[in-house]
Amino acid sequence: MLDVKQLDFYELNGYLSVEGVFSKTQIDALSDVTDQFVEKSRLVIEEDDIFGLESDHSSENPRLTRIKNPHKVHSVYEDIMRDNSLLDILQDLIGIDIRLQATKLNMKMPEGGRQIEWHTDWGHYPHTNDDLLAVGVPLDNATEENGCMLVIPGSHKWPEISHHQDGYFVGAVNGDHIDMVKAVPMTMNTGTISIHHVRTLHASAPNLSENPRRLLLLSYGAVDAFPLTGLGMSWDDWNKQIVRGRPTFQPRLERLPVFFPQPLKSGNTNIFHVQSDLKKSHFS
Repeated sequence: MLDVKQLDFYELNGYLSVEGVFSKTQIDALSDVTDQFVEKSRLVIEEDDIFGLESDHSSENPRLTRIKNPHKVHSVYEDIMRDNSLLDILQDLIGIDIRLQATKLNMKMPEGGRQIEWHTDWGHYPHTNDDLLAVGVPLDNATEENGCMLVIPGSHKWPEISHHQDGYFVGAVNGDHIDMVKAVPMTMNTGTISIHHVRTLHASAPNLSENPRRLLLLSYGAVDAFPLTGLGMSWDDWNKQIVRGRPTFQPRLERLPVFFPQPLKSGNTNIFHVQSDLKKSHFS
């Protein structure tokens, strides 16, 4: 549960860190299973339904960008995603009816793990209302050196910024919109979680340290927030993603700024692929 000070901070700034949510035992279990998947990736030579790969990935030197949908490939991730202590916190922010949107485990491997350009999640998946958020669960201490997440406080209340370039969706905003002086690094020790609003501008720099930065990302939304891009699955499967509360067939509509995340230059919607079309990196 969150106190009034935490709720006010999130409302004002669009992000929050909460300490002591997960135990060392839970984080160690996540880390051990993740190491097992990194070992399995030695047999993978190109990106598939589970593994996102750096361009220099090899069997001798496995380098991942992501484990996709980790809650579907091992119960240890699903247990964290459904953890009642976590859901109690989310209930304070988006209400009693909560739906899982997606999970991913972003990997920044040592000495070059790639950056994520400045963007809002809303730019990638607008909904009928913005009671959506993402939770970051660090498997390693997140530092500025290993590419922790950066946020712009209060940006969740800005008009939406286009994530387009030359008429195509590139999944990132123009760097002219970003005042890096205002960027806040979300450094965290393991056991702490980050939470950021779906409309909060955020990014992360490359990992230039000798240590990995592994971050489990869990996206949730209010059950009455319906995606403008379509469900992407059957009605029954979509409602199976409800982790607390009851389904509804009545979306809650709010007047919010939206740029539709189309057209794409290719059919690949992976953020690393889409952002590769950006002419100039924010971190170059």
